[in-house]
Amino acid sequence: MAASRRLARKLPSLISKHQRLISPETEAPELTEPPTTAASIPLDPSLPVLPLAVSHLSPPSPLPALPSAHASSPASLLRLLRRARHHPRLAPLDLHLLLAAADASPAFRPDHSLTSLLVARLAASRRLPSLRRLLELVLSRPCPCADDSIFACPELVPTFRKAIVAFAASGDIPAASEALASLRRAADSPLPVEFYNIILHALARLRRHDDAVRFYGEMTSVHRVAPDVYTFNILINSSCRAEGVDTAMRWFGEMQRRSCAPTGVSFNTLMRGFFREGRYKEGVKVAREMLELGVGLSVASMEILIGGLCRGGEALKAAELFVEFLGDEVVPEGIDCLVLVEALCCAGKVEKAVEVVDMVLEKRACCLSVPAGVTVLECLMKSRKLDEVYRLVGRMVDQGIVPDTISCNCVFESLCEAGRTADANQLRVLAKEKGFVADGATYSMLVQGFGRQGRLKEGKAVLDEMLDSGFIPNIASYNRLLNALHRGRSFHYQESFTRGVKAPG
Repeated sequence: MAASRRLARKLPSLISKHQRLISPETEAPELTEPPTTAASIPLDPSLPVLPLAVSHLSPPSPLPALPSAHASSPASLLRLLRRARHHPRLAPLDLHLLLAAADASPAFRPDHSLTSLLVARLAASRRLPSLRRLLELVLSRPCPCADDSIFACPELVPTFRKAIVAFAASGDIPAASEALASLRRAADSPLPVEFYNIILHALARLRRHDDAVRFYGEMTSVHRVAPDVYTFNILINSSCRAEGVDTAMRWFGEMQRRSCAPTGVSFNTLMRGFFREGRYKEGVKVAREMLELGVGLSVASMEILIGGLCRGGEALKAAELFVEFLGDEVVPEGIDCLVLVEALCCAGKVEKAVEVVDMVLEKRACCLSVPAGVTVLECLMKSRKLDEVYRLVGRMVDQGIVPDTISCNCVFESLCEAGRTADANQLRVLAKEKGFVADGATYSMLVQGFGRQGRLKEGKAVLDEMLDSGFIPNIASYNRLLNALHRGRSFHYQESFTRGVKAPG
């Protein structure tokens, strides 16, 4: 009820504030002066309605009246638009104000600073029809900086590039092609292949492979533009998805015939295509060819190679390749062998997983993460191979790969239950030097383990360390744990005496 009363009190003010925001005004007192003429700026009827993001700020008809000083030159209009960038009423009307200024004076020509700002804003807000209208204005009224030169404005190409990227990113290929054709006619020199790659990538992203091939043919035969490695990488990726890796190999051959050196992206795309089709031998052959040509294996290459083989049920083959590449020192920094270790453990090849981890630790490579090591330790504990667990944890901790507290506690608990509490405590001390932080459960299981084995001195030392670390709240709790330690020792002696006495015959 209280919330309803508060809402009822605030509702009139909210309604009035909303009305002030959306109602058309005849002037903008924050940014303008009283109009010098009674006529206001007319709204261009050919412009589309603003997008949904600013639909509640639809431009009023007619536009707010502005003094002639604000539209007398491109510099003054640029200052106005920069000031009104965050204005709730004028920010969406940037292009309307420019067109109104151009209609008011036939001699008005926007400079490249003004058009570059408007193109960036229209592209960021995805106002594509307005962007097309602005490009028409730029071509019909060239920048004033081109008056004293025989060349076009130097900012014409970067301005059109922003527009082409916006059209291509939104999927409007006809508008992007039209803008590219207009720029090709207006530019002083042939356009670089980068502009064609923008449209080509958009076609490949839209899964229009036939149109991409047709556009490539037009680019090379009609406009005489030499493709680069990025052009062929786009076509190789599109061919792998649309027609298969065999067609992509033909584009790879075309790349080599045009003297374009393939990059790691080219080989990675082909390798992924072979693995996607289940052709594992060809995929491995691509990886070896990368090494022969000196391209080298990147982190992405290793992930594609190992992941593709593991997903295809070839975990042992992946392990052999990984060990081979690790021995040849061609494995890149930053690769993680977690996927390989998980695949080996799921396939029941725990010994091979241990071999891979030992190889990584021997080479001191940064390929073993904590989750990968913990995965192997978990499989070994399930198999009750505590000797391997103890050895592997010691090697991992020695190289600074310290498992988390829960994983370490699981290892300590397994060792304590097997009567190897001293080994568990030794691992704890070693891990503590590398940053391991024990909790109350760690100390409790060690104290109980020493108590079951009757080793009062070691248990008392761990109990005192537990007290110093603040895990025992008071002396009463300490005495109870100490009594439990003594009871565990008495129980150990009783068991030893019972086993030593022979049963009566």
